[in-house]
Amino acid sequence: MSELSQRPDQPVVGERHPHESAVGHVTGSALYTDDLDRRMAGVLHAYPVQSTWAHARIPGLDISGAYRVPGVVQVITAADIPGVNDQGAKHDEPLLPVDEVMFYGQAVAWVLGEDLEAAKAGAAAVTVDYQPLDSLITVREAIAAHSFHGIQPVINKGDVQAAFRDAAQVFEGEFEFAGQEHFYLETQNSLAVVDESGQLLIHSSTQHPTETQDIVSHILGIPAHRITVQVVRMGGGFGGKEMQSHGYAAIAGLGATLTGRPVRVRLDRTVDITMTGKRHGFHASWKIGFDTQGRILGLDATLTADGGWSLDLSEPVLTRAMCHIDNAYWVPNIRVHGRVAKCHKTSQTAFRGFGGPQGMLVMEDILGRVAPHLGLSARELRRRNFYTPGQDTPYYQPVRHPERMHAAWRQLLDSARIEHRETQIEHFNRTHEHVKRGLALTPVKFGISFNLTAFNQAGALVLVYKDGSVLVNHGGTEMGQGLHTKMLQVAATALGVELDTVRIAPTRTDKVPNTSATAASSGSDLNGGAVKDACEQIRARLAQVAAVKLGVPAHEIRFSRGKVSSLGGGETISWRDLVHAAYLQRVQLSAAGFYRTEGLHWDLGAMRGEPFKYFAYAAAASEIEVNRFDGSYRLRQVDVVYDVGDSLSPLVDLGQIEGGFVQGAGWLTLEDLRWDTSDRPSRGRLATQAASTYKIPSFSEMPEVFNVSLLDKAHEEGAVYGSKAVGEPPLMLAFSVREALRQAIAGFARPGTSVELASPATPEAVFWAVQTARETHDMISRRPS
Repeated sequence: MSELSQRPDQPVVGERHPHESAVGHVTGSALYTDDLDRRMAGVLHAYPVQSTWAHARIPGLDISGAYRVPGVVQVITAADIPGVNDQGAKHDEPLLPVDEVMFYGQAVAWVLGEDLEAAKAGAAAVTVDYQPLDSLITVREAIAAHSFHGIQPVINKGDVQAAFRDAAQVFEGEFEFAGQEHFYLETQNSLAVVDESGQLLIHSSTQHPTETQDIVSHILGIPAHRITVQVVRMGGGFGGKEMQSHGYAAIAGLGATLTGRPVRVRLDRTVDITMTGKRHGFHASWKIGFDTQGRILGLDATLTADGGWSLDLSEPVLTRAMCHIDNAYWVPNIRVHGRVAKCHKTSQTAFRGFGGPQGMLVMEDILGRVAPHLGLSARELRRRNFYTPGQDTPYYQPVRHPERMHAAWRQLLDSARIEHRETQIEHFNRTHEHVKRGLALTPVKFGISFNLTAFNQAGALVLVYKDGSVLVNHGGTEMGQGLHTKMLQVAATALGVELDTVRIAPTRTDKVPNTSATAASSGSDLNGGAVKDACEQIRARLAQVAAVKLGVPAHEIRFSRGKVSSLGGGETISWRDLVHAAYLQRVQLSAAGFYRTEGLHWDLGAMRGEPFKYFAYAAAASEIEVNRFDGSYRLRQVDVVYDVGDSLSPLVDLGQIEGGFVQGAGWLTLEDLRWDTSDRPSRGRLATQAASTYKIPSFSEMPEVFNVSLLDKAHEEGAVYGSKAVGEPPLMLAFSVREALRQAIAGFARPGTSVELASPATPEAVFWAVQTARETHDMISRRPS
C-alpha cells in the first residue's frame, strides 16, 4: 500500500462529520462575497450596459448621458483598459467590445454609481449606435454555415470501416441536446479594494483564484504580486465560476483602480443568466455496428459543441466529451471527430462533468434506441459491452479496475431487487392503459484528473501555533461541496490530532500561489495530497522532539487523537505539550506542502495517452411513471451504487452523490434553454432568463425513494487515504432517469418499438413521444392479418 493511500490507526478521515459551515449556512451567519461590502465605507456599485443585438457593429457610444444621472461616478469602456483587453482562455474574448458586439446581452460598458439604482439609471442613459450584422443562433445554423473555431481533434483507433463490414447489424442516427444554466444560488460577485500602497485585494466568487489574478494582472497591466485574490466561500459554482468569474473581478479591480474606492460587481439573476456561459449543447451524428451477440464492433461519430461567441473552455470540454463517448463500454474500433460551433450566443463554459456527460449521453442514447432492434433489453445490452480486464479506451489508456463496474452493477441488481421489480412493472403496464412505468439501469465510468497535465498540482500552507492549534491554507475553493471539510479531516489525520484542533483559512493567492481550479473532481485528490505533505513535514520534525522525550527512535513515534506515544506504548505526551516543547527548541512549526499527480501524459494532437489518474465507477437504477394525457411523470425510486474508494467524509460524499444526481436529472428532463431564433430585432435574446421561465429541480422532482450506497471493498491505491472523486460523476447517474422514461414510453407502443426522446425530456417532449408511440401501436393493431 502506498504511503499516500495508507491510513493510520484511528483516522479522522472516514468519520461522518457535517459540513464545516453547515451551521453558518442554515443560520445565515456564513459570509459570502456578497456580504462583504456592508463592512466597508464608500463602496461603488457596478451595472452593465447590455447589447440589444446578437451581432452588430458599434459605430458610436455616447456615455455623456450617464454622467448627468445623480450618483454616477464613473463609466468604464474599452478605452479605459490600461493593459490587454481580453478576459478569455484563448485571447479571443475582449473584456469590453471596441467596435463589435457578439451576443445579445453582452456588456458594452459598465457604470459605477454610489448605489445600485444610480448605476442602473446611468446604464439606461448610455446611448449605443448599432449596425446589425447577420447572426447564427443555433448549432445547426453554425454547422450549415461552416462556422467553427478552435481545434478539430480526431480520435482514431482500430479499423472502423472493417468493423462495419463485419457487423451483423449497423445503425445510423443523429442526436441534438441542450445545454444547462448553472443557476448557482450566489450569482457572479466581486469586490475590489485598493490600499494606500496600490495593492489590489479582490474578493471574488471564483473557482480559480490564480487565473483571476492572472487575468486581472494583464487587463490592468500590473504584475501579479500587486494583486491578491481571496475566496471566502461560494454559494455554488458547478464550473460556471471557473473562467466566467474573471471578467467581473477585472471590472471591479479596474473600477477600484480608476476611482480609488471599493467597487462591487454583483449580477442580479437575470443579468447573470443573460451574460454568462452555459453547459455546452451538442449535436452528434453517429454510425455503430454490432456483432450477433450485441457487442459493439465499431463506432464512427462527429460531435459538434455549441461553443457560443468565443472559445472559453470549449476545446477541453470537447476533447473530454470525445474521451468519454465510450462511457463504460469497450469499443474496439472507433473514430470520433470533434469541432466547436461558433454562434452569436453567450460563450459556453465549464459545467459539472466538463463535456464528459455530453459524450456519455450520446452513447447511452444510442444503446437505448438500438436495443429493441437487437432483440435485447437495454439492461442486458449495456452489461454485455462493459469493459473487462486488459482492455483500453479509445485514447489507449488501460482501464484499471473494470471489475468494479461489474461489481457495482451486481450490487445494484441485488440491493434494488431489479428483477423482481421488472416483473412487477410488466404486470402494472399490462393492467394500466393510460399510465406506464419504466425501470432503467445505467453505468458511469468517469476519468479523474485535468486533461491538461500541468493543472494536476496543488499547494498548501499549514501553520501550527504554540498552543497546538492548527491553521490550514490550501489552494482549493469551497463552493458548498465540502472540500474544506475533507481537508480538515485530512489534516487532523495526518497530524494525529482531534478535528476541532484544526481550522481552515479562506483561500488566498498570497498564501498559496499558482493554484489550479477547483474543478475536474480533483479538489480532494490534489489539495488533500498537498495538505497531507505539509502536515507530514511538521509531524516528522515533532517526532524528533518526541523521540528524545520518550527515549525511543523517531520512527517509532505515533501520533493519534492528540496523544503522542511510542510504538510499544508506555509514556505519552499531549500534542499541545509537544508543540510547546518544539517551539522552545526552535523547531519550525509551519510547512508548505505540494502535490503533483504522477504518471499522467497526454498528446492532444494525437488524442492519445493516459490523462486520468483513475476512473470513478457507479451505477444507478431509476423507476418512473408516465401519464399519457399530459406527459407528466414522477420519479418513484432511485437506487445508486457509487465507487468512492475509501471515503474521506461519508456524509459529504452522500450529499454530493444525491445533489449531483438531481442536477443531472434537471439537465436531462427539465431545464430547457430557449433563445429567440426569429428574424426580429430580439433575435438571439435568451427567453428563459429567470426562475419563472427556466425550471430547475425542486422537492417535487425528488425521487420518492432515494437509496444511495457506496461500493464495498473499493480502496484506491495511490490516492489520498485511498479515496476517490465524487464531485462530477454522480451527475451522469441521471442517465437512468432519461432511459427509464424511454422504457415507460415504450410501454405505450408495440413490443420492440424503438423510442426517440428529446433532451431535455420535458413533460411536453414526453407527451409527444407517447403520442408517437401510441400511433405506432395503433397502426400495428389496425393492420389486417
